[in-house]
Amino acid sequence: MFDKYTALKTIISNSKVSVIIHHKGAELISLKNTDTQHEYIWEGNPRYWAKHSPILFPIVGTLKNNCYTYKNKIYSLARHGFARDMVFDLISSLSEMSNAEAIFSLRKNIETEKMYPFDFELQIKYALTNSQLLIVYKVINNGSNVMYYSIGGHPALALPKNFEKYSLQFQTQENLISHQLENDLLSNKTKDITLYNNQLPLSYSLFENDALIFKKIKSKQITILENNVPILNFKYDGFPNFGIWTKNNAPFICLEPWAGYSDLLNSRGTLADKEGIQKLDHNDFIEYRFSIEIL
Repeated sequence: MFDKYTALKTIISNSKVSVIIHHKGAELISLKNTDTQHEYIWEGNPRYWAKHSPILFPIVGTLKNNCYTYKNKIYSLARHGFARDMVFDLISSLSEMSNAEAIFSLRKNIETEKMYPFDFELQIKYALTNSQLLIVYKVINNGSNVMYYSIGGHPALALPKNFEKYSLQFQTQENLISHQLENDLLSNKTKDITLYNNQLPLSYSLFENDALIFKKIKSKQITILENNVPILNFKYDGFPNFGIWTKNNAPFICLEPWAGYSDLLNSRGTLADKEGIQKLDHNDFIEYRFSIEIL
């Protein structure tokens, strides 16, 4: 149903979970336990970071010189792309307790063509099942050419207690290699991230050089622990890359499934040759999904 008090927001809920999505960016801005009213999404305090869960499209991260070349033409595109700043259309909404969902759509328009010359549609689906919120990104190529793109999630999960009381439990014990940023671009420097019994204790020192960026990761489920007690399950499918991020002293952690990442320092700027870029044939589509489950 629509939030009658504030324009351009949609609410879906069931007996266990209530969700609010802002039509600008189709951005998830609230995920609450219905009984306790406990909030699991970062409030967006601009003192630290004014967003909640932006959608990264048609790029993830930063382009070298904030531009790229396609068919010998140069296009400008800001960090993380334009989807997070555009108003999506609500194309479907169901509020039945057993089938609560909302689907949003952003299509090619005059404004996007200036930055991204592809005939695309991006659909975002939010669906509730018990205590789980499923989020599905559907990328559609309506054009006659191969479409090049990246896409990613950026949900900020609230951690109201002392940051070091939290840890991340990965699905598998693995050797994680984080690719380090330099001026928002990927350098050739890496950092080994050590897990202890599949767990990564959180500390702000992990993020001294911005985000942890994993080009490869085996785990497809990460559980947030508070004082060693599981509070949230985060699962994702279809995204080959992953980022983890926070700001110093900020009470949140971003778990970011990605298909793509920032340009390399030595990038030549050609979109078709960009490392990590995704390709979609004409008149084709692909889906990516992740879920947040309250435990």
